[in-house]
Amino acid sequence: MARAERVVAFEAVVTGEPQVAGPAGRQVLLVRARMEVVRRTRVRVPVLLIATDRRWSGLVPSQRVRSTARLTVPRHGELLAAAAVVRGPPQVMGPPSRVQRAAEQVRARLRLAVAELPDDQRGVLPGMVVGDTSRLDARLAEDFRAAGLSHLLVVSGANLAIVIGAVLGMCRFLGVGRRWAPFVAALAVVAFVLVARPEPSVLRAAVMGMIGLLALWSGREKQGLPALCAAVLLLVLIDPSLARSYGFALSVVATAGLLVLAPSWRRRLRRRMPGPPADALAVAAAAQCAVAPLLVMLSGELGVVSIVANLLAAPAVAPATLLGALAAVVAFAEPSLARLIAWPAGLAVGWIIWIARTAADLPYATIGWSAGVLGAFTLVAAGGAVFVVLRWRVARLVGAAVTIGVLVAVIGMRVTAPGWPPPGWALVVCDVGQGDGLVLRAGDERAVVVDAGPEPRPMDRCLRRLGVRAVPMLVVTHPHADHMGGVGGVRRGRKVDMVLTTSRSSGKEVRLVGGLQVRGAVPGQQWSVGDLRLSVLAPPAGPRLALNDDGTAINNASIVLVARRPGFSALLAGDVETEAQRALATDVPPVNVLKVAHHGSRRQDAGFVTAARAPISVISVGRDNDYGHPAPATLALLRRVGARVYRTDQRGDVALVRATRGVSVVTRR
Repeated sequence: MARAERVVAFEAVVTGEPQVAGPAGRQVLLVRARMEVVRRTRVRVPVLLIATDRRWSGLVPSQRVRSTARLTVPRHGELLAAAAVVRGPPQVMGPPSRVQRAAEQVRARLRLAVAELPDDQRGVLPGMVVGDTSRLDARLAEDFRAAGLSHLLVVSGANLAIVIGAVLGMCRFLGVGRRWAPFVAALAVVAFVLVARPEPSVLRAAVMGMIGLLALWSGREKQGLPALCAAVLLLVLIDPSLARSYGFALSVVATAGLLVLAPSWRRRLRRRMPGPPADALAVAAAAQCAVAPLLVMLSGELGVVSIVANLLAAPAVAPATLLGALAAVVAFAEPSLARLIAWPAGLAVGWIIWIARTAADLPYATIGWSAGVLGAFTLVAAGGAVFVVLRWRVARLVGAAVTIGVLVAVIGMRVTAPGWPPPGWALVVCDVGQGDGLVLRAGDERAVVVDAGPEPRPMDRCLRRLGVRAVPMLVVTHPHADHMGGVGGVRRGRKVDMVLTTSRSSGKEVRLVGGLQVRGAVPGQQWSVGDLRLSVLAPPAGPRLALNDDGTAINNASIVLVARRPGFSALLAGDVETEAQRALATDVPPVNVLKVAHHGSRRQDAGFVTAARAPISVISVGRDNDYGHPAPATLALLRRVGARVYRTDQRGDVALVRATRGVSVVTRR
């Protein structure tokens, strides 16, 4: 059925917490479930439900639901029978189980206890305590990822170790003997897993913790590595899908790093520094080094500041976790006391949030690296080379010489290379991934922004690199997430005077531009900002877009602008496709630069492109995107009209600079 993409009626049991995915404005809900009835046929297979209706977010594991979906083959070789794109809201057939109801009550009480904390703390603290990230801001989650602190937002071995340690300490304080204390701690582990949901990292930590408690009860010396191996074997035998889970792999490898690398590193560091700092540095460095190859394989990025960020955040983790858990329990009896307990937990979380944001904002907090198996292999090879260099004296001398040579070369290149932004820049097409984000200079520290990309962070970084502090006009060409999802990045720390939207907008952008003056674009309008002149060519008057309009209708309602300033002109074509381009072809003036419509898709009108007569064409496109952009036919068309093509996926940020003769191009990778 999945291979044939059949539409089916089904019944399923929810097995995981609903998760939000996708860029702002185009988010979907992912719900892990076990499908049990398909077209009146009984089955028992794992599926992934993909929904857009927000009512799916209220489901709790163990609830049975009924709906209709289009089945598709799951990507990435996941151990799923199908991915199911569901239609409309779920038809809930019954309440969750008693255990899951109790777990949800604990999570709800924790949300109540933190309700009066600031928004960021209110989103992070439940994630640290029970893995509840339902209120976590997407931009803040990205900051945690860039800083190497995202492991704090999911329940893992560190959380469970804190809980077990606290329970055993309480048992010791209350006089509970060594024979019974492990049983009390084991009950706490079971309760913790039920509340935090049985995610891969939680299961791994729970099984390993149980094995450790068994060793404590039996009086035998606890061996960490055998306990970890036993936990992995047991869990993979119970649930083979964990063998393909990145979360499970990261959790296991991080723990292995702590067991194998941290002890020897701790001993070496203690020879040169006091014990507590040596322990903290050894633990942070061992965990980060162990997981680095997997993270590179997954993201194609190497974190540079993560060890320091983890060292600074570590002292606040235990207080936040324990006080948050205590607040959740106390909230059942006295909500006002629970809110009082949550206040110092919020202070600890506030420190961690500050560390995450500060580290993420540092230049080169992450650096690009080859993704996939090749990236992991090269990183391991680089680590081996560093080990060899540090171990032998001759290798250290050679390594020092090579390092000094590289530093001299890099510094020389930085001194002689043109800075960023290049002097006289008029337009910068920011590398925002699969989307559009353009900046038109409108004076010192001022710029008009045309679209903002799919995510806030890339757009914010691009504007900071350009020194833009004020945005007299923000143009949202059309209400698609890859053009407006990053509006929050434009507004971060900047004054935005006005927003120009397509006159046919469905209003999806309203929630992103709240509090700002919004105007609709009409053909013939002209705007002046400093020496920058903007002329609106499209869209023509017409009915407003409906929320269910297809992509072509929305693309063809894009704002099309001509930007001019002395010695420079550009045609900014939004995402208009063949039909709208053909209607505009006779109105297109000759320009220096063409921002190719719709990321270089194959739906281009030759007359439109030819009329612009632009010697330079820029395509804003994401690397390895799923759409096949830019299309080979579009690249061939641009070559036929004699345009030089620059792509953000290959060149990074592309700056168009006024030169003595025409316009020159400077790129930044």
